[in-house]
Amino acid sequence: MPDVSPTKWHLAHTTWFFETFILKNFVAEYRAEIPEYAYLFNSYYNAAGDMHRRDLRGLISRPTVGEAQRYRASIDSRIDDLLSDAGEKLLDKIEPILVLGMQHEQQHQELLITDIKHVFAQNPLYPVYRDVALASSQSIGKMPIPPLQFIDFDEALVQIGHDGRGFAYDNEGPRHRALVPAFSLASRPVTNGEYIAFIEDNAYQRPEFWLSLGWMTVNEQRWNAPLYWTKRNGAWWHYTLSGFRPVEEWEPVTHVSYFEADAFANWAGARLPIEFEWERAALSCPIEGNFVETEVFHPVVVVSATAAEEPGKSLHQIFGDVWEWTRSAYSPYPGYRAAPGALGEYNGKFMCNQYVLRGGSCATSRTHIRCTYRNFFQPEKRWQFTGIRLARDAR
Repeated sequence: MPDVSPTKWHLAHTTWFFETFILKNFVAEYRAEIPEYAYLFNSYYNAAGDMHRRDLRGLISRPTVGEAQRYRASIDSRIDDLLSDAGEKLLDKIEPILVLGMQHEQQHQELLITDIKHVFAQNPLYPVYRDVALASSQSIGKMPIPPLQFIDFDEALVQIGHDGRGFAYDNEGPRHRALVPAFSLASRPVTNGEYIAFIEDNAYQRPEFWLSLGWMTVNEQRWNAPLYWTKRNGAWWHYTLSGFRPVEEWEPVTHVSYFEADAFANWAGARLPIEFEWERAALSCPIEGNFVETEVFHPVVVVSATAAEEPGKSLHQIFGDVWEWTRSAYSPYPGYRAAPGALGEYNGKFMCNQYVLRGGSCATSRTHIRCTYRNFFQPEKRWQFTGIRLARDAR
């Protein structure tokens, strides 16, 4: 698949980022040891030079994994030398690029998980990446999941975007006020069991639920279930990084496209949230959840409400587990301007034909996510851990 890159490419690309934007800019007369790496491992920065085609990355047989690791070790050493000798003024210039590079690397660490999963899923042996005992309805005693409730939010004028304290990507600003009309947000993500009901109602064959482009995609790609799902002997199974397993009805559904999320919402008599609604609701939630640090690499079963929680007032699993599609097109905030040069291409050039997702997933680092974080993908993409949280207009 063109979106998926080999593991060694991610390692070399994140190394290239530090070499290109720090060493080449701040080390006098720096010369790359292997200049061709700039062509092989540039991803999409047109201002940084020509690049190898993304859909052909799987054909890059050289450098080997060992050579890519040596490349990384060499660049790390040069960065260490630069930082050790740099004065305060130079460090002030380097620091924001260095921090951006580390945040960029966390994004690629997430892609490592999702890309490995996609590659392994093509193998009929269904290799196990990490043998993790996932919770199931049997292991937790068939306790009922919390019913899906809608939590009401009044109309409010809210501050949207990052407040400037700590790191944020440029697409999280400028911070601005937005009038968010009254709305309701589902208390938890949509589960596999609820999505199976959508499938069994023949929703993949009913055009009334689908956007026109989504209906065309469903038929062209012959979708009839989320990515990695297969029906065997009348039951749904799916590939996980812990192997091929039965679909657990209580887990949040994942690996669905925007088209599928939107169609499910229409079928359920609801809609997807606007990203400003999501941000407003999530502001009161602690950033806790099932992130990559748990090393489960899979959404966990929907949690039950605690005795201390007031029914109908708590949002569950809004962070971690699955990225939640919003109905908001990925576009710039008022007053946004991309930075000059190649680094200005990091986010701004993609603000077209994509939709915003919020909240992070089981492959996202806990230290990487924020309430204001804006992820974005084209509406047909499914290989990330993407899921659904419903919303409704005020009654």
